Amino acid sequence: MLIVGHGSREAPANADFEALCAAYAAHSPASTVRHAYIELAHPLLEDALLAAAAEHLEVVVAPLLLFGGPHLKNDFTLAIARARAQFPNVRFVLAPALGVHPNMVDALYAQIAPHAADPASTALVVVGRGASDPDANGDLFKLVRLCTEGRGFASVDVGFLGITQPALAPALERAQRQRPSRIIVAPYMLFAGRLMNRLQDQVAQLAERTPWISFQVTNVLGAHPSVLEALRERIAAAQRGDGAMPCDTCQYRRAIGSVSQEVGGLRALLWSVRHSVTHGQAMPHVHAHKPLVKHVLICTNADCADRGSLAVLTSLRRELKANKLMERMRVTRTGCMGRCGEGPTLVVYPDGVWYRGFSEADVHSLVHDHLLRDQLVAKLVDNIMG
Repeated sequence: MLIVGHGSREAPANADFEALCAAYAAHSPASTVRHAYIELAHPLLEDALLAAAAEHLEVVVAPLLLFGGPHLKNDFTLAIARARAQFPNVRFVLAPALGVHPNMVDALYAQIAPHAADPASTALVVVGRGASDPDANGDLFKLVRLCTEGRGFASVDVGFLGITQPALAPALERAQRQRPSRIIVAPYMLFAGRLMNRLQDQVAQLAERTPWISFQVTNVLGAHPSVLEALRERIAAAQRGDGAMPCDTCQYRRAIGSVSQEVGGLRALLWSVRHSVTHGQAMPHVHAHKPLVKHVLICTNADCADRGSLAVLTSLRRELKANKLMERMRVTRTGCMGRCGEGPTLVVYPDGVWYRGFSEADVHSLVHDHLLRDQLVAKLVDNIMG
């Protein structure tokens, strides 16, 4: 039994996935249960498939994916096809995604219910990740309708965090216009991670503008018993041979709507072949870092160096290190920046603020005023790029 998750750059999200796999394994003593990832973490799907096939005569591949989008329809089938070529005597069984399943409806409402004591004055916004597959996006709308039908909410909307529309921000604004006393934002996601952080940031921004509305972001689904039961039923159906995917409306087999010009049909399948090659390359490496908060460029060309820019460079790096800011901020030496005779010259990005006549004595003010508090060192400002 190979349970496959998407994979995340955030270690806690991968740990939550592996904990769910362990919970499933605890109730499946008759099977050897392993886990794998599509991308961003080890072991990768293809490697895990080959390792399992080398030891077993049947490998059941269970995608722990909410809907049957591009990864399931292409990446899984391509990986299994390659594994079958190497192990023709092994039976490979591919289960469908969790999809629109009664247990998944229950799992979603289990997160919403504790905050829905007064549904008539409550607006609900369910948030999906978003996919390039209209089949998957449409399934979220159907599942939300099944979950909320007859619940009496003042309004129910769906928003996506990326790739497709409607986006989350407009969905939240539509909910706000209903003048509810509360807005419940329910992420339809299995695990927390970067997307969850982005969602919370957007909700916090709107909540700051509308303090008269109470906002509540629910938990992700996680290893809810209903999720585990849905996974168990999908696997059992596949083993019985009646767990086929909904290929009648699959854009990877035929052109569907206007998206076919971009990713539909054969083009989508070819794109997936190329994309699968990059799965292993996309994983975090030892040099990976989060986006920089500030980046300081210092001219160390001859004229600025004569005026002390190398000492400024050294002192600035020492100051950032002393304040434990090196992971959030960078200092880079550059060639001439066109301010000869006015240096030492440095520029702070993404602010676009240039300083000239900068000395080592000004480093403390730069760090504690500009870099940490976004206050300009006014006496040294050369230019501000709009």
